[in-house]
Amino acid sequence: MLPAARADDFPARNITIVVPYAPGGGTDTLARMFGQKLEERLGKPVVIENRPGAGAVIGANAVARATPDGYTLLMGTSTPLAINATLFRKLPYDPARDFVPLALVANVPFVLVVNPSLPVQSTAELVAYARANPGKLSFGSAGAGSPHHLFMELFKSMTGTDMLHVPFKGSAPALTELIAGRIPLMFTDIPPSQEFIKAGRIRALGVSSHEVVAQLPGVPTIAATVPGFEAVAWQGLVAPAGTPKPVVDKLHGTLVQIEALPEIRERIGKIGMIPIATPPVAELQSYVKSEVARWGEVVRKAGAIVD
Repeated sequence: MLPAARADDFPARNITIVVPYAPGGGTDTLARMFGQKLEERLGKPVVIENRPGAGAVIGANAVARATPDGYTLLMGTSTPLAINATLFRKLPYDPARDFVPLALVANVPFVLVVNPSLPVQSTAELVAYARANPGKLSFGSAGAGSPHHLFMELFKSMTGTDMLHVPFKGSAPALTELIAGRIPLMFTDIPPSQEFIKAGRIRALGVSSHEVVAQLPGVPTIAATVPGFEAVAWQGLVAPAGTPKPVVDKLHGTLVQIEALPEIRERIGKIGMIPIATPPVAELQSYVKSEVARWGEVVRKAGAIVD
């Protein structure tokens, strides 16, 4: 049995933030950004541990099975914390049951891009073209069940279009094929595509968030054409379920303070994300459950379940 934890006793030693992806990506960058600030405020070292693999399952499961004492946290995304619940038929953890959310820290908008050879200049023109050519357009993704894939499945469902999915092993090779003209369109995260958009090598039709994105001035929201469309990946910190409430409250309160720092908001914006003022823990728990249900429906419609 764990001893009763008091907020004034925590932390007494190092805190580890597990990142279920390789170093250098957006999630890793956020973990190091917030880890540094947690270290400054809590007075103990914060160690970043990258544990990539199996669609983020390895790192997420390690934290789900860790001692629930606040010393092992996960910087996760909507993939391990919502999408995987339905994507994997035999997921070794339950995203809604096995974690307690501490904070949402950022939304990650995507951008719908096409090769310039495709004769469309806007989301409305793409929808019209796809409807006139059912099954003839193909779209790339970072793999079956990735946000790149599911965002397009949601787009197809909401626009009544039929397009063929071409999965790749990561978003970089998909983007390469798009630039080369071997696939005509895809959803992609903004940082790797931004320079190609500026150079005119690919054309941006719309962003997937409800608000326009500063990094892509002049690019409208998809929702302006497809009312109600919103598809963002989100980033958040969670702890294992059963972490004592005083520890959860202290970590949540500290993260709220960090999120409010102008320098943090600016740094998040510079890496193509949208900073968030996190809601309370109880609201976060409801949000995660709603996201599991929402993306579960998209996964099932797409037939993307992995055995």
